[in-house]
Amino acid sequence: MRNAAVCAVTLLLACSSAAPDRTLDRDTLGRIDARIERAIAEKKIPGGVYHLEQNGAIYEKAFGNRALVPSVEPMTIDTIFDAASITKVVATTPAIWLLIQRGKIGLDDPAQKFVPEFPRGDITIRHLLTHTSGLRPDLDLKDPWTGYDTAMQLVMKEEPINNPGFVFRYSDINFELLGEIVHRVSGQPLDVFCRKEIFEPLGMNDTGFRPLTPARIAPTEFADGVMLRGVVHDPTARRMGGVAGHAGLFITIHDLAKYCRMLLRGGDPILKPEIVNMMTTVQSPPNVAVRRAGGFDFDSGYSRPRGDFFPIGSYGHTGFTGGFFWIDPTSKTFYIFLSNRVHPDGKGNVLALQRDLGTLSARAVGLSTPVVPRVRWVVDSADVANGIDVVISRHFEPLRGMRVGLVTNHTGIDRAGNPTIDHLRSAPGVTLVALFSPEHGIRGAADANVSDTIDTASGLPIYSLYGETRKPKPEQLANLDALVFDIQDIGARFYTYISTLGLAMEAAADAKKKFIVLDRVNPIGGQAFEGPLLKGDTDFVGWHPIVIRHGMTVGELAKMFKDERHIDVDLTVIPIRGWSRAMYQDEAGLPWINTSPNMRSLSEATLYPGIGILESAISVGRGTPTPFEVIGAPYIDGLRLANELSVPGVTFTPIRFTPDASVFAGRECGGVRITITDRKVLHPVAMGVKIGTIINHLYSNDFAIDKLQRLLRDPATLEAIRNGTANDWHDDEAAFNARRSKYLLYR
Repeated sequence: MRNAAVCAVTLLLACSSAAPDRTLDRDTLGRIDARIERAIAEKKIPGGVYHLEQNGAIYEKAFGNRALVPSVEPMTIDTIFDAASITKVVATTPAIWLLIQRGKIGLDDPAQKFVPEFPRGDITIRHLLTHTSGLRPDLDLKDPWTGYDTAMQLVMKEEPINNPGFVFRYSDINFELLGEIVHRVSGQPLDVFCRKEIFEPLGMNDTGFRPLTPARIAPTEFADGVMLRGVVHDPTARRMGGVAGHAGLFITIHDLAKYCRMLLRGGDPILKPEIVNMMTTVQSPPNVAVRRAGGFDFDSGYSRPRGDFFPIGSYGHTGFTGGFFWIDPTSKTFYIFLSNRVHPDGKGNVLALQRDLGTLSARAVGLSTPVVPRVRWVVDSADVANGIDVVISRHFEPLRGMRVGLVTNHTGIDRAGNPTIDHLRSAPGVTLVALFSPEHGIRGAADANVSDTIDTASGLPIYSLYGETRKPKPEQLANLDALVFDIQDIGARFYTYISTLGLAMEAAADAKKKFIVLDRVNPIGGQAFEGPLLKGDTDFVGWHPIVIRHGMTVGELAKMFKDERHIDVDLTVIPIRGWSRAMYQDEAGLPWINTSPNMRSLSEATLYPGIGILESAISVGRGTPTPFEVIGAPYIDGLRLANELSVPGVTFTPIRFTPDASVFAGRECGGVRITITDRKVLHPVAMGVKIGTIINHLYSNDFAIDKLQRLLRDPATLEAIRNGTANDWHDDEAAFNARRSKYLLYR
């Protein structure tokens, strides 16, 4: 099979007028091959076809098999694939923009203008193209129905979950309606219009809806006892007869490459350059935080194929059946990967492959500058829903009819990255009156006290809970029915968002207001807990006597605070759906967003319960690119320290660094870089105590050991560090476990 694939590449280059792939990095191409082959070996895909192109330099190869059952068939370059949602941007999107180009449709025209029976006159073509209509993801399939006309009747009954123009929600209904608009305006069914106006002019001879023969078509999976081959995989499109605006297209990699080239050359021969520019740049309404182009993905939760290096401004799309592609107009590059990952049993997965091929494809053409998106998305994971996503799925029923204040910051987002602020201010039946921000402010960027201000997007007042007061004032709550809390904690006692939670609960109790917690996963898991209980007086960095790594969610902590601190508040916790306590945030399939200026990754959050203990005495990497992953001081010999340290689950590498903030700012430090090798065996608090013990042993004259007590808050452990004796928290942990077990909501 490998020889056949290599021959296919050689033939392509020999017969093409394009230059050979001398400008593409050979070593990286080998890594691309290896990555795809690993996905096949891991049974993530049966096979696939890859194409990379830059300025005429082409690399293309087939891998694995296109069919495994009922018999094995090798993958070939000319295999035809079910494009799934790639249909949206190769058929429906250019069809809509062609009609815009011809003056038949306006981008901000209401859909109702073309489909009068559609009930919402405030949903526009722009909203549909950018998935900002507020409509739900898809039509119901629980009841039997068939036929295109029936589907359209169901679409006409849809009511948006949010008012249009506020949030991004990926929705097949948007493109089902766009497909019907193409039909109404052009007078031709979508498949006919696309064939005549797009596919034939571009020479896309193997592209179309409802192919007539299974020859060369990659099968998908069984439906009603039949292996689908040449019949659309998407169940809604299948009920619609195989032609729909959201799915139904079949395509080869060569045809998709022709389409990508058309976009890179400015639309010739079917679109004008100015239309291509609008189609492939941000067209989301200004209120929407998640950016989408005029049909294409741009910078959202579906941007994994961009990888780490393709710049913001590049664009592409994915398909459920396993295909994806990405185009970078700046470097004149595009890559495509088509597969049938659902074959034969629907269990394949290309999420990790999307990011890896995006990263490697960019490296192969010489791009190496990392791009930092607003939200980092994770892969190979479960489908867990935080409290905000659960409320959305319930059409905001728990909040309807209420005037609410929202305690939140930039971490209050749904799975797609939409702020909870935007959800609540656009939710029918909910009145968002005021915002309350914790430490670091509403945007999570401040490292100082924060003043009250006005939110420029919504015009709502933002009352700071990290300024002249740490608790909402009675007059700020007077006009509310409820306070809603939605902030991502990171699982450590001294991370102050949970202090804000408790103080806000007290304020709500005093004002006789409801308190509603939109629960969120504990990003470092809810199974393990570790460390000494807080001893002595409580304060803002130690608000309640819990262990350092508490292993609880904010909803569970709210229940504990209410009971143990006797807070007489009307508390409701909207629970997480689908989370188990053993899951870290990436395993839950939820996005990472920097929870504060120096908490920039899940690895840093995992280390923080231990490394945070040390931060008053030494540099823990604040003022470097990787806070809490490096530690040091001017007096430390990094090699000596690394040789003394041995902790399960991490390695220590000697380094020198100069932090530009916090402890030892501007001074060169010796120290170690900490790399997690197995987070499930790591005990971060014990690690932090061990590091402190060894530093004190080696450098007792320099190490300001007493400063550890600010966050450690346990005299016995501090003395153990000072004396080099073993720490024992067994009694504290047992007592805490007995307390916390009463409040746990998840297994």
